[in-house]
Amino acid sequence: MFQGVHANPGPAANRPELMEEVKLHRTSRERERYDNQAELFAVINTLQNLEKAYIKDAIRPEEYTAACSKLLAQYKVAFKQVKGDEFQTVEAFMKKYRMNCPAALERIKEDRPITIKDDKGNTSKSIADIVSLFITVMDKLRLEIRAMDEIQPDLRELLETMNRLSSLPPDFEGKATVSRWLQTFSNMQAHDELDDNQVRQMLFDLESAYNAFNRQLR
Repeated sequence: MFQGVHANPGPAANRPELMEEVKLHRTSRERERYDNQAELFAVINTLQNLEKAYIKDAIRPEEYTAACSKLLAQYKVAFKQVKGDEFQTVEAFMKKYRMNCPAALERIKEDRPITIKDDKGNTSKSIADIVSLFITVMDKLRLEIRAMDEIQPDLRELLETMNRLSSLPPDFEGKATVSRWLQTFSNMQAHDELDDNQVRQMLFDLESAYNAFNRQLR
């Protein structure tokens, strides 16, 4: 009588540890380190794809300028979280993870969208700083950082930088928005915190102002 052939179940059947999920981290600090590296990796890849899209004329110049400015600001924040003995430069990070992103690297080195002319860094730096400050303040609010002395300095710097950018009209709505919130903070003590309703309103106001700024760049 024909007898079925039983497949060899292999060593994994007798060694359940081989079936366990392999984790890259063992502690919360290691997990944070890998998360930070993943964020930087994603930003660089996205910037590379954006550059390719612009070269192929698949995105309008004004959309590219706004997106590139935002990504460059996010890159600066992401790289600060990763920079250390192992990764003193972004090139070292890209080399380790075999990232072939020459267009992104070029954009990072120039620190400005390709659509913004080189004016000795004045205009391009102001735009990058404004984008970075908008993102910084909104991220703090989302992380429930709401004390006056932790928000007000960045907010004041944001207004001062917008005032230095000559291409923004004096009546730009974003300036008025930031000024109103600075007035709110001026009536608070350093340790005072925004309540939930104020945080929600401020996020809404800043997102509206940030979108208006991106439209102004176009």
